[in-house]
Amino acid sequence: MAGETHQPDRVSATRGGDDKPSSLPFGGVFQELHPAFAADVAVVEAERCLECGSITAPAPCTVACPADVDVPGFIAQIVDGKPEKAADIIFSANPLGGSCARVCPTEVLCEGACVLETAGRRPVTIGRLQRFATDVALAAGTATPQRAALNGHRVAVIGAGPAGMACAATLAPLGYEVEIFDARDEVGGLIRYAIAPYRQVREPLPDEAQRLEAMGVQFHLNAPIRGREDLRRLESEFDAIFLGVGLGEDADVRYDGDELEGVYESLPFIEAVKDGLAPKVGRRVAVIGGGNTAMDCAREALRLGAEDVVVLYRRTESEMPAWRHEVLEAKEDGVRFVWLSLPVAFLGDGHVSVVRCERMELGEPDESGRRRPQRVPGSAFDLPVDTVIKAVGQRYRTGFLAQIPGLQHERGPLEVDGVTGQTGNPKFFAGGDAVNGGGTAVEAVHHGKVAAMGIDRYLKGLAR
Repeated sequence: MAGETHQPDRVSATRGGDDKPSSLPFGGVFQELHPAFAADVAVVEAERCLECGSITAPAPCTVACPADVDVPGFIAQIVDGKPEKAADIIFSANPLGGSCARVCPTEVLCEGACVLETAGRRPVTIGRLQRFATDVALAAGTATPQRAALNGHRVAVIGAGPAGMACAATLAPLGYEVEIFDARDEVGGLIRYAIAPYRQVREPLPDEAQRLEAMGVQFHLNAPIRGREDLRRLESEFDAIFLGVGLGEDADVRYDGDELEGVYESLPFIEAVKDGLAPKVGRRVAVIGGGNTAMDCAREALRLGAEDVVVLYRRTESEMPAWRHEVLEAKEDGVRFVWLSLPVAFLGDGHVSVVRCERMELGEPDESGRRRPQRVPGSAFDLPVDTVIKAVGQRYRTGFLAQIPGLQHERGPLEVDGVTGQTGNPKFFAGGDAVNGGGTAVEAVHHGKVAAMGIDRYLKGLAR
């Protein structure tokens, strides 16, 4: 590339999808949480759908979907024995429909809104039906869209995560020449690198990226946009730029004993497992944190062979930011929780063997509205461990964003117009975790779609 970060040798977005298996030899580590439906089972399950909703009043499941997938519409196609047509409906609304079928919290979105659920019955298993349809279409090669005639405008997308891919997939059919730049060697962002492998390892991301390539979207992988000089090049060559940069590394929370072997940050831990490089976690694992990533790490540790996995959280269960169903499923898996406990140090002779904690009590609410935890004097206790995983959040990419004039991100999240996704710098649009501080993949897809339409209006002179 010789310093030309904006014009690297083009690398196919499907790289890595063929030479690395999605099931690696770790027993149940890669056993999927929601496996694929067989065709006959899918039809039976689809027939449970009441096909509620209308043009004027969409079905509750569709309303609950951030990507606006016509759920009754695609399920009806499965009932009629037309999964490829079902996939057309899904992909027209969500270009990452196959991945979202695996990683979405359907329990609180489409399935949580199912009228059967509200009537006290088991909701239709919408996520697995969506996976069935998209899997069939991708395997058959029938999910490949047509390339549109170019309209003369070029758009750069920084970040090949769900927000960036959704933005590109929305712009390309409108005739925009779209190029995606990402520092990683594979597409997918948080789906590929930060979501536990029992949900999704890699597939169908390569196939979903291939759909975008068929639309004309170009992927530049291993192509980090490092600084102001690279940004200036993009600004000079493209008419608009979408920032789908996500969040950065794990939050910089330091403990005495961080240097001990057996202490891991959550994101490198998950990535290592997904790449088949899972560490030996031993019998006893402690996970620090109360979010969905902490639940992923805890449940994955059990799948790696740990016998006793405990989550340490400084507040109570009711204050946990993790989805309620994630906490319940972790408990069902055998994860233990120690509430109102604050790790203060890791002890060991070269390798961690003890987490020293202090008991907490809740005081007045803080800025988040949750009651502030306070230390209880003289309450220290030790927890024997073989491995510690720190899952206490991620950092904003403030250093990178500070190099773009006009952006507002002093409080952490990047501020955008909620209707257009436009930032304080008119040429830049944004969405995903950099904007909401860490949401679901389907929320990132929604952000990408919103920003794409904002870019379309902007380049047509319909917006500032």
